[in-house]
Amino acid sequence: MSWEFEILEQGYNLSEGPAWDGKSLLFTDINNSRIMRYDPDTAESTVFHDDTARTNGLMIAEDGRLYGCSQNRRSVVRFEIDGEVTVLAGEFEGKQLNSPNDLAIDKSGRIWFTDPRYDDLTPPEELDHRSVYRLDPCDNDDWSITRVTYDTTRPNGILVSLDQSELFVSNAGRDPDEPKELRSYPIRRDGSLGQHRVVHNFFPYRAIDGMCWDSEGNIIATSGRRSSGPGPMIYVIEQSGRIVETHPLPVDNPTNCTFAGPELTDLYVTSIGGDLLRAHTDRQGVAF
Repeated sequence: MSWEFEILEQGYNLSEGPAWDGKSLLFTDINNSRIMRYDPDTAESTVFHDDTARTNGLMIAEDGRLYGCSQNRRSVVRFEIDGEVTVLAGEFEGKQLNSPNDLAIDKSGRIWFTDPRYDDLTPPEELDHRSVYRLDPCDNDDWSITRVTYDTTRPNGILVSLDQSELFVSNAGRDPDEPKELRSYPIRRDGSLGQHRVVHNFFPYRAIDGMCWDSEGNIIATSGRRSSGPGPMIYVIEQSGRIVETHPLPVDNPTNCTFAGPELTDLYVTSIGGDLLRAHTDRQGVAF
């Protein structure tokens, strides 16, 4: 089945982080520091939160609470119902994080997040590495932070496998000699990671930015640009690395995607250009 994408909205300043709350789609308007809420019934968006400090990735936990990667706060945060923002982690070993990008929450409530740097809109880096971290919940809503990768140069999209055994990370390098790979790291019993395997190598073209799961355990990923390679695309990738489907997009530089709708069969896509797209698909997503 060919997926036909319709452009629902345009004009945002770098759209990202789509997350389905059961009735509407939340997504980030990064450079305007807003979270928007798109209502499929009215086909309109309203401002959900307007003080996000350039939040990028979003994820809704099983308890319904909303978490995000606040780039200008250089922190992983939680957006509270009363409008307040709770910082979960903003430092590692006494130094500020680079620019948290995307996150995944496992069934134990641990938060895994990527910390690359793609722009100069935040202060200079204090850390000498761009890594993936794990946040573990502690007593009194405290969180401990652990660095889990030592081989990433610009980690971006991130997923925990449905069986909780692997961590999938896109090393989305920007420089010509940087890796542009989808990687899988085995998750050990203690939460540390084993040696990665390369699931798919996108070099020399634009690597995966954001991704989500379908119900069969396939990775649904955004990648590509018009200026090189096969162009802007949605990829359906088996965990082995085999690409089973590709679906071209009508806009450039897709950033992220998620399944939504009553049956989780609608795929929403965001882009660097500030677009919001949707396609009715023959695949189904997973709730969390």
